Amino acid sequence: MALETFRLLERLSPEDAERLGHLREWIHAFDNVCVAYSGGVDSTLVAAIAKEQLDERAWAITGVSPALAPHLLAEARLQAQWLEMQHREVETRELQDPAYSSNPTDRCYACKRELHSQLGPIAKAAQGAQVLDGVNLDDLSDHRPGIQAARDAGVRSPLAELKIDKAGVRRLSKALGFPWWDKPAQPCLASRFPYGEAISHRRLQQVGQAEAWLIQQGFPRVRVRSQGLSARIEVPQDRLPELLDPTRRTAVVEALMKLGFTSVSLDLEGLVSGKLNRV
Repeated sequence: MALETFRLLERLSPEDAERLGHLREWIHAFDNVCVAYSGGVDSTLVAAIAKEQLDERAWAITGVSPALAPHLLAEARLQAQWLEMQHREVETRELQDPAYSSNPTDRCYACKRELHSQLGPIAKAAQGAQVLDGVNLDDLSDHRPGIQAARDAGVRSPLAELKIDKAGVRRLSKALGFPWWDKPAQPCLASRFPYGEAISHRRLQQVGQAEAWLIQQGFPRVRVRSQGLSARIEVPQDRLPELLDPTRRTAVVEALMKLGFTSVSLDLEGLVSGKLNRV
């Protein structure tokens, strides 16, 4: 019988209560699991329920590379501690693979292939644990080559299989009292570059530092898109006027120029998830 260690702090709709029950039962059926854990709201929900249902027979594994912003790694660590979950970090080397660093449209396949080549042996050593990820139902309708790489490696996606979408993940996380339930989506830093433009450690670091600076200025939802040495900032539409204020605009331009960008612009459309995939 599935456990209910995490008590509901808010009432769920009958539909969401049923989804949560199914998620608990689905994970409870495994002997051991390893969760591909980025610290995002999706994989953290899967990790939390794995911890609840399997306790010491569940592990959260984070792939660490230059494409993971340092502040996101720090958050992943803190969340794992909050859950009192076994957490392990592994270095991934996707930048050494031209199928990734040349930034083709299926770059994410090479990235996830590398990640799961690292997770596979860990899961095998952990008493043959099943690897799970945080892919949700909405992800299946986007351009996500990495999903196929995960499937090729035998990874299971409980959220997608149980038809739990992003909004459902947030509702369940909030009701369970997880402080990060409304955490902004943060795709890997490689998604800031147009397809076909090579990715390097230095360029990933550059956009990561630019976004970290903007987050420190009070813009938690931000992307710094980079094409060549040009930076294009995306924030939600209702916050565009703040960046257009003359004093703040000057500070932003100076900060990003110090990081090596030669021009800085503001995307007037605002922050739109998946904009890279319009091509």
